[in-house]
Order: sequence, then structure tokens, then C-alpha cells
Amino acid sequence: MKGKNNLINTGPNVEFLKDYFDENETHTIRDYIKIIRDNLIPVILISLGVLLLSILYAVTAKDIYRSETVLKISQPKGNILDAPLLPEFGNYGADRFIANEIETMKNITIREQVARVILDTFKAAGHKDKFAMIFKSNYFSSDKDSIKTVYEIADMLEDIVSIEQKRGLDFIELTAESPSPYEAALFARTYANVYHQFNLLDNRKQVTKIREFLAEQRDEKLEELRIAENKLKAYKLTSGSIELEEQAKSLIETITDLEAKLNATAIDMAISKEKLDQYKSELNRIDPTLSQYLENKASEPYITKLQEEIAIIETQRDRAIAGVGKSDKGNSELIKKYDQKLKELKDKLKKNVQEYQATILAASPEEIKELTRKIFEEEVMYNSLKASHDRMSEFIKRYENKFNALPAKSIDLARLSREVAALEKLYLLLEEKYQEALVNEKSTTGNVLILNEARVPRQPAKPNRKLIILIGLVLGLGLGFGFALMRNYFDRRVKSPEDIEERNIELLAWIPKIEKFTVNGTGEGSEFIVAKKSDSVASEAFRALRTRIRYSRFDKENKVILITSSAPGEGKSLVSVNLAGSFAQVNKRTVIVDCDLRKPRIHTIFNQKRYPGFTDYFVGKVSYEEIVRHSDIENLDFITAGTIPPNPSEILDSRGMRSFLKKLRAEYDIVVLDSPPLVTVTDAEILSRIVDESILVVSANQTDIDLMEKAVYLLKRDGRDTFIGVLLNNFDFKSSYGSYYKYAYSYSRNGESKAKKKGVFSK
Repeated sequence: MKGKNNLINTGPNVEFLKDYFDENETHTIRDYIKIIRDNLIPVILISLGVLLLSILYAVTAKDIYRSETVLKISQPKGNILDAPLLPEFGNYGADRFIANEIETMKNITIREQVARVILDTFKAAGHKDKFAMIFKSNYFSSDKDSIKTVYEIADMLEDIVSIEQKRGLDFIELTAESPSPYEAALFARTYANVYHQFNLLDNRKQVTKIREFLAEQRDEKLEELRIAENKLKAYKLTSGSIELEEQAKSLIETITDLEAKLNATAIDMAISKEKLDQYKSELNRIDPTLSQYLENKASEPYITKLQEEIAIIETQRDRAIAGVGKSDKGNSELIKKYDQKLKELKDKLKKNVQEYQATILAASPEEIKELTRKIFEEEVMYNSLKASHDRMSEFIKRYENKFNALPAKSIDLARLSREVAALEKLYLLLEEKYQEALVNEKSTTGNVLILNEARVPRQPAKPNRKLIILIGLVLGLGLGFGFALMRNYFDRRVKSPEDIEERNIELLAWIPKIEKFTVNGTGEGSEFIVAKKSDSVASEAFRALRTRIRYSRFDKENKVILITSSAPGEGKSLVSVNLAGSFAQVNKRTVIVDCDLRKPRIHTIFNQKRYPGFTDYFVGKVSYEEIVRHSDIENLDFITAGTIPPNPSEILDSRGMRSFLKKLRAEYDIVVLDSPPLVTVTDAEILSRIVDESILVVSANQTDIDLMEKAVYLLKRDGRDTFIGVLLNNFDFKSSYGSYYKYAYSYSRNGESKAKKKGVFSK
């Protein structure tokens, strides 16, 4: 039997993983098949239950349609505020940018805007049958047409709209689901369009701000121009027709030209200041101390001096262009000299700026180099514009002094004419810059391109009913098998011979489950298997048990054998009768005594009355010859329990019991005692002290392992050596020991057939 230790190992151990995956154990498919066979009904019920649920779900589940659109996202160029601040390693920067865009798309602001557009579309469409998910589910109200609010639709979009990057590319796949195909396409299309518009406005925000500033300034100057023109017109009407002198006209033209350029420089300064404030705001968020450092660097004395010189030359050049005090030929020569001087000064400024930039960028962290470069360039530009503005203001003051020296009769008209001319030039300049900003704004396309519009799907995307049913089948089988494994793990019953041997308990033999059969058309005597069906595997197992008992000990004579069990119903009486019959078949004078004085059964197996029995002999009511009965098998006698006494333990532990056993030893070769369960009462423990050998019967799939170990401990307590082993009863060995069963059964059948032909068992 020990050679089969690895055939079956279904007993639980301390740890579940150790029980099934111990490196010293070998589990075969047969082991798991046996577990499934032992739990076949629960496995089938669980599998069928899960399968039926999956079929029910597959049949009743709504069709869900899926519509998708693909957006191409490109990183913006030339806008430092949108550029990544971290250095790019491989494609990390692009992936991070796409991830940021996806999070932007999932923002509640975008979803709320999408919800508003969807509600507007629903109101304009007027086809309620094309919509499904924008309606509320009112289980307790008859109003089935109530529409969700903007916030409820926005929350719903978070669950039904999927936004993912497509295989690591610069593409975003936007997918929407709905029971209505039209609604699914509407969700996806609207979401993509709203985000596209949001991205477009976000990319235009800088040029839009400049355009709005120029529009405001243009409208303001236009109104001032109208007021100035009305004043000039009114003055001419009230003062009569007054013509300005040539000197006054030339002076006014020069002043207005300079004022127009001064105003243009002021506008450029305002635009540059706006950009600079944005860049500094972003830099302050990263490093507040660096912004002041860059401002100080941009105001270095040498750079400031070059800017002032450039401003002076530019002002003198503008004055020369205005033609003050020079001939046309002389002005052209002078303008060329100024241009040459300006080119030299600007080259020097550019060279020094680049040197300062290199110094700043070398000392700056990598992630803010681009931002610091932009701030430094814009700071230099702003300082240059400011220097030009200051110098031009000084020149205008000189010309204003000359203007104030004009004759009194011409000065009012000249002032009004000058104001109109200056405002007109300024308005035209603002209009030109406004139109340029408007073109720049319209030409900014953003960095999102919708590659394909969401289309109305023709076929539902889910549920996949076949797959659901298949998953239900697989899941049901898995849960059923898992239940079988867990049930086997927590099952603390003895199931196989290995469960006994693994606990260092001697295993004498195992008796297979005895199939019921009829004797003379009835079931009487069917438990006496060795007498009624000697060619069975069970009979062969009892003969094997007999052999092992005979050769279990050689040091002393073993006549009295105690058969007990740990709990009731484990088959000890059946084992006692068949073991005794097996000894009788080898010409051993054998007697079986029913010592279970509480629930005796020996008389029912032999189909006899319980009275008189050995308890009646003890009290002197009957003689010894009256309690000894003969069975149908030669050499086999049996003694029933007799009248059930009120004190069984005292009778079994009496001197009379020892004398009775002594008498039986003298008359019989083998004495078999059928006793009560060991753990239930103390009768069997008392008898184990006065017998030669004790055998514990356990029933497969019934006896608790802990109970078995407790019974073995009781039989071995106080140093007793009468215990010779455990007998496993009702063991279904066909699935585990199939080949053994086949050959043993075939061999025993052939042997019995030959014996019958020779008349061995004939009466």
C-alpha cells in the first residue's frame, strides 16, 4: 500500500498551497478527476447555474452601438507657453503632451460644454426616438420623457466616452457608446467638435488678446478723430477762411509724423509689455527669482547705451526723412549715413545680446532655457522701444516750442489741424495693425485635426452574445471545479489509504464499498460477504486482512482481536463478522462476541434473536452452551449481546469478563470482539486492555481525521501495544486503483470458478 502513496492525495493539510503544490507530492489528472467525481452534482449545478445566468443576460442585454472619431494632435510650435518644460528623451515629450491633451478633453468644463450642445441638438432635432441616454430612468414615476440636466449628462459622458492614445502615435481615438446609433454618433461628433473649437481658441488666445487691444484702441482713436475734425470745422466756420503759412504747414507735418511714429512705438511697447508679462508670469510660477535676474541682465549699461544711441540716430533719421532744413539731395545723403550708422549699432547690439544670452542659458536649468531666451529677447526689445519712445518725445518737445512761436492768429488753427492730422495718421496705423492681427488670428489653425467624422454605426458593438455564453460556460466550470477543490481542502474526512499513512498510522488493509446483492430473493445476510459472495473483491480484501493479522506479530500468540471504530456507523460489525468468517474458512475455530451492549447488531447480521446472550450468562440466567450459536459456515460460532444491561462498562471491566475471555481462548483459535465506538463511550477502551490485538475501523468519506487520531491515541495510551493498525472501510477504489481492481477482480473470479469446479465450497 505504501507504494501507492502518490496515487491519491485528497486529504487536507495545514496550508492549501502546500496541500496541492508540495514539491514532494505528485498529482495526476486522475487525482483531480476523482475530486470532480466526488463533487459531480455540485459542479454540474454550479456550471449550469452560471451558464443559465449568462444565457439570460445574453438574451436580455440591450444592443450597444459604438461610434468613434480620430483626432490628430500636433505639438504647437513657436508658443513657448505651450511647449514642454521637461527635456524630451526619445518620444517621452510627445507622449506626455498627448497625455495632457487627453486629460484636458476629460475635463468637466469640456464635458459640460458638450452636454449643452447635445441638449441644443436634441431640442432642434425634435426626434425623441433617436435618443436614449439623455432621458432619466424614472422607476417610480410615470413621467418617462424627463431629460437629464447639463451636469447629469456631463457625468454620464465620463462613463460612456472613451478617450485613448492610438498605439503610441500622435492620434487620439474618441469612442462613444449608446443604445441608439444616432445618439452614439452625436456624442462622439459633438465631443470632437467642442474640443477642436476649445483648442483653436486656446491657441489663438495670445493673438486674440492683441487683436482685441488694437480694436479697442482703434475705436477710441476714431472717436477722438471725429471730435477733432468737428472742432476744426467749427473753428473755420466761426473764424472765417484762414490759410496757414508754409512754415506752419511744414512744422505741423513734421510734428504729426513724429507723433504718429511715437504713437506707433507706444503701441509696440504695449504689445511687447503684454507678451513680456505673460512670459514672466510663467517663469515666476517655475522660479520667482529668475525673472528679476533676467530683467537686470537686459538692463546692462553697455546694452542700455547702445539702445539709447540707436534711439537717437533713429530719431535724427526720422527728422531727416521729414525734410527739415535740408534740400532733398542733402536729406538723401544724410539718411544713408544714418542708415549705415544704425546698421553698425544694431549689429553691435545683436552681438552683445547673443553673448549675454549664451551666458544666461549656460547657467540656466535645461527645462527653462527656451523660456529665459524669450524673456531676455522681449526685455531687450521693450527697452529699445522705450529708449526710442523717450528720444522721440524729446524731439517732439523741441518742435512744439517752435510751434508755440507761430503767430497768434495762426496758432489755434495750426493746433487743430495738427491734432486732426496726428489722430488721422494714428488711426490709419491702428487700422493697419488691427487688420494684420485679424489675419494672424484667422490664420492660427490650432494643433487639432479631426481626421474622420463620427458615423452612425450600422451594427451593434456589443453584447457579443456567443462570447458571453462561452465565458459563462468556462466561468461556471471554473467555479464548479474551484468549489470542488475548496470543498476537498476543507473536508477533514478520511478519503483514501494515503490519508492514514501520511499521519504515521499503520494501515492494515482497505475494504471496498460492498455493493448490495440479494440472497434467496431477499437482502437478508447480504452483509456476510465472505460467506454469501466469496468471489467478490471485498471477500478477497477480508482474506488479505486475515493474512496481515496472522503475520502482524511473531513474539506471542494472538487469539483475541478487538474490532472497534471512532464513531457509530463506520462498519465495525460488518468487519467483525466477515473477518471471523474469513478465519473460519481456513479451518480456524472462530467465535465472534457482540460486546456492544448499547446498540448490538451481530444478531441481525446472522438473522437471529439477541436473547440469550453473554450478559444473560453473566447473571446466571442461561448456561454457556445456550449462548454459543453455530453459523452456516463451518468453524464459525457467534455469541449475541443478550439483554442490554444498565451498566455495560462495569460488566466489560469485571473479573467475570476476563474469565469469560479465558474460557473462549481455551476453546477457540480466534476470538473476535465487536465493541462500541471508542470515542463515544469507554467500553472499547476497557476491552483494549484485555485483548491481544486491537483494530480501528474507519469509513472512507465519513470518519473525521481528527476523530481517527483521537481514537488511535486512546488505543495506544498508557504504553499499550495491542493496537496493530487501522482498517479503511467503504473505500471506492475503482477510480484510483482501477487497474488493480480489474486484475484483482478477474483473478479472484477465475480462482473461485476453478475452486467451485473442484468442489472446494460444495457442502
